[in-house]
Amino acid sequence: MATLAEIRAKLKEQESRTGGSKSSGGDNAIFPFWNMTEGQTTTVRFLPDGDESNTFFWKERLMIKLPFAGIKGETDSRPVQVQIPCMEMYGDSCEILNEVRGWFKDPSLEDMGRKYWKKRSYIFQGFVTDNALSEDTTPENPIRRFIIGPQIFQIIKSALMDPDMEELPTDYTAGVDFRLTKTSKGGYADYSTSSWARRERPLSDTEMKAIESNGLFNLNDFLPKKPSDVEVKVMKEMFEASVDGEAYDQDKFGQYFRPAGMSARTGDPNANKDTAPAPSAPKVDTSPKQEEAPKVEAPKVEATPSTSGKAEDILSMIRQRQQN
Repeated sequence: MATLAEIRAKLKEQESRTGGSKSSGGDNAIFPFWNMTEGQTTTVRFLPDGDESNTFFWKERLMIKLPFAGIKGETDSRPVQVQIPCMEMYGDSCEILNEVRGWFKDPSLEDMGRKYWKKRSYIFQGFVTDNALSEDTTPENPIRRFIIGPQIFQIIKSALMDPDMEELPTDYTAGVDFRLTKTSKGGYADYSTSSWARRERPLSDTEMKAIESNGLFNLNDFLPKKPSDVEVKVMKEMFEASVDGEAYDQDKFGQYFRPAGMSARTGDPNANKDTAPAPSAPKVDTSPKQEEAPKVEAPKVEATPSTSGKAEDILSMIRQRQQN
């Protein structure tokens, strides 16, 4: 387990590199705190990552959302969205972001750029010590996972950098709980009043036994696997099709990436053809978007002469650059 000093040092290192910029569906191990009603608070206790090589007690997740006009071949299909991993999550250059970054040079393309820019969320694990929700079922293993968006993450991170916090909050004996509080602001769910508890609390005997019997999750296991070279090429093709306003082509992309709730085609005429009902609980990828009014980080660039914001014009520019 990393010390608090090590975490602070690595956070400072990351901020210096970024200039101080700020960012498995249906699994009931994921605690759906976003289902709280306004004014409710749930208390949780974060735990270390099972991967001892991870300095932090969380893993950052970077995803790109690709909207499509519908599903190819289905006349009555509604718009769908496919989420794909951003290659920057694996320390590689992301071809999609490299394209989108240039759009921010043109004010007329900024909204389009924000739509396709990477979305951050953070995976934590821990206990729910005071549950404001009435869950129909809870997992046998009481160690839950939490998908945290940028707003809550900044609260967590700021406290870690505060010199008044002397102990690691995940420490089994001297750690502190975290209170997730839901309010609303501007029509969106707001968690800005969430906070760390003021008093230390040692884990109970029951909690210690749960850790001993179940072990800690390796949080890296809950990140998307790194795409292969073929999948990277497919992601770029999907991106271009999305920007061009095309429908999602399951025959072309279905074996690689699919919209939430869509099953793969098996060739079985008795099986559900294309889609299955989306789960009632938000998926790992989508829950953070409910946290606050959408704020998408984007590179700071100087403006250049405006062009139209139509998808076909953007694709034309992309293809022209590729030819050049």
